[in-house]
Amino acid sequence: MTLHILYENPAWLPPLEAALDRADVPYSLHFIDGGYFDLSSPPPPGVFLNRMSPSSHTRGNQGGVRYLSEYLGHLEAHGRRVINGSRAFSLEVSKIRQDVALRAFRIRTPRTLAVVGTADLKPAARTMELPFITKHNQGGKGLGVRLFTDLASFDAYVDSSDTVQGPDGVTLLQQYIEPAEPFITRVEIVGGEFQYAIRSSTEDGFELCPAVECVGEDALCPADGNARFSLRDDVTASDPLVRRYVDFMKAFDIDIAGIEFVEDRDGVRYTYDVNGTTNFNEDVEARHGLSGMDAVARTAADALAALAVSAA
Repeated sequence: MTLHILYENPAWLPPLEAALDRADVPYSLHFIDGGYFDLSSPPPPGVFLNRMSPSSHTRGNQGGVRYLSEYLGHLEAHGRRVINGSRAFSLEVSKIRQDVALRAFRIRTPRTLAVVGTADLKPAARTMELPFITKHNQGGKGLGVRLFTDLASFDAYVDSSDTVQGPDGVTLLQQYIEPAEPFITRVEIVGGEFQYAIRSSTEDGFELCPAVECVGEDALCPADGNARFSLRDDVTASDPLVRRYVDFMKAFDIDIAGIEFVEDRDGVRYTYDVNGTTNFNEDVEARHGLSGMDAVARTAADALAALAVSAA
């Protein structure tokens, strides 16, 4: 049996491939950016790992998002095991759906307005308390995130050429949670198990992809892998919010995710992003003897073993 990796960014593959090789997991790579599939034919046997990112459009691969949005249903209709399947991917590419799901699970999120197109941005902003931030509904790497402390600046931004919409044309206006300290926390969970939490500095902005591979990829991912990211060892598996995240992921069939929260000056924690195509920071992991990708490889190995047993 083979693990089929559905991906669009080859720069993120080496750590995953190394982990799969260490675990002796057979795999094949499938670059996805559109294409076709036959609805009357079953997909190949094996387990499928979804590594399509909501930031795919920044690399010209939005076709992969559209393709997988349909293909994952085809796989599941034929009984294929998909790691981060259609339910997980539905949340991955829509922060609106993420917020709805988190709220349904009694996880606190910031107040958010969804604005389709640009005509209603200004009137929608008049219903928000200041300050607030903008972000893309289908985002990735913090794209489209800007902080506004007054309406005049926001209006000028809307009227300027700086306004860039996300690929689905939906902009979010979101309550700004002023952190007690300038950082956010990202909790990494794989296969229902807490791996670790990292602290990501926001002093230089909100584009916080933790992958070392993002360095130099483009101007939109300035993660340096060192100064911005460090282990937050006071957030553990026994933390009530972490336990809630584990239950949330199980309920929504999410196998792998980095979930982000910010803590305000009163210690209240707001969750605002669920990253299914998580990338683990190798520098942080090396300093502390951790490996998120080894956990991904174990999850894949377990899925293949379960498939072999069912086929026997």
